[in-house]
Amino acid sequence: MTVDKLVLCLSVPDGIHEWLEAFHRMAPGLDVRPWPARPDEGGRFYVAAWNPPDGFFSRLGRPRAVFVLGAGIDRFLKRGDLPPADVPLVRLLDAGMARQMADYALAGVLRFQRNLDLYEEQQRQGLWRPQPARSADGLRVTVLGLGRIGSVVASTLAGLGYQVSGWNRGGALIPGVSCRSGMEALDALLAETDVLINVLPSTPATRGLLDRRRLSLLAPGAGLVNCGRGDQMDLDALVSLLDAGHLRGALLDVFPTEPLAADNPWWRHPKLRITPHVAAVTLPEPAARQVADGIACFEAGGTAAGTVDRGRGY
Repeated sequence: MTVDKLVLCLSVPDGIHEWLEAFHRMAPGLDVRPWPARPDEGGRFYVAAWNPPDGFFSRLGRPRAVFVLGAGIDRFLKRGDLPPADVPLVRLLDAGMARQMADYALAGVLRFQRNLDLYEEQQRQGLWRPQPARSADGLRVTVLGLGRIGSVVASTLAGLGYQVSGWNRGGALIPGVSCRSGMEALDALLAETDVLINVLPSTPATRGLLDRRRLSLLAPGAGLVNCGRGDQMDLDALVSLLDAGHLRGALLDVFPTEPLAADNPWWRHPKLRITPHVAAVTLPEPAARQVADGIACFEAGGTAAGTVDRGRGY
């Protein structure tokens, strides 16, 4: 089904011309109106947005559906101007993000496997001190979150020879990955983990999941990679465990409040490496294709893939 003459109100923080070109290629009949342009009064329209300005939705009226131009929808659910629950909220299922996330996770794993963190510290001290080598199959990697993105992360690492376990709440089946589910299984799994990779979505069930008790369960000398959400990990507890020597180091891409303030001491902690929420960035062309397909599905009376259950948070 085509999407000719349908209106899409678009709000993105940057790269608007790239987005407009992507929609023109993927859905040439769609009338895309970048913010602050608005739909016709009383007309049928859809919304695609990422971090839109305050009051954005209240100035548009009631859309047929809202497409979130990213995998995370927690920021949208916290908005006071979000349309009511009977307006579908749709998240992107991948849009090029899964491979990026797998690359980022691999960078974190290699950091600890190949002792790059130790060599950075030795460089600061002017030390030439080779460390013992460790093979991929001797490293126990755990991936938290086995959805569209997490399953690619886990299977990519397993394909490279790592001992990969995966965990989520509902269970999964991924070739080459030891998949577990349930809170009791999580506690046991953490004790068997050398590198923990978190790609869980932010939901009521995952917020605060990696608290001091669970972080303490990790194997001594474990490393962490957090590219899920910043509200899932107790960063003060993490720093305390790093300072105590129980944990080795962490690569952090997400934080409870973003951007991270310039005077925050986490920037300067010797065992932390920080990136500005760039582990996986939405690519306009595959995102535009998903939005166009979703609009066509709604117009045909169906439900678009990625439609969110607001009560569950994903």
